[in-house]
Amino acid sequence: MSAKKNKIKEFILSNEDFGEFKNISLRDLINGQILTRSLVAKQMPFIVFISFFGFLYIGNHYRTEELMREVATLNKDLKELRYEAITTSSELMYMSKQSEVLKKIKVSGLQLEELTEPPRKLKVNNR
Repeated sequence: MSAKKNKIKEFILSNEDFGEFKNISLRDLINGQILTRSLVAKQMPFIVFISFFGFLYIGNHYRTEELMREVATLNKDLKELRYEAITTSSELMYMSKQSEVLKKIKVSGLQLEELTEPPRKLKVNNR
């Protein structure tokens, strides 16, 4: 039981640890001497751990933004291709009308004529 209390007391910061932070100046922060303090040195693995996850979070955010821009570009391209397909199919339907086909035949000078009677069905006897 006393070993457990000693670990808890060891974890709880003493006044000496807080006293180190009372005498911090801007110069200590700039030249890096703050990193040599015992309280910061004890917490360094945790700081590195948190920094690692911070970098992962930032990298994930940038990658997500990049993917979102790519999706937006692909959606725009898809829309343009859809419009082009609709335009092409409507032009094809216009060109395949009977009257347009007749005009093209006359312009090209082919010796084709339009049917005057409807086509006949042929019946085949299966024996």
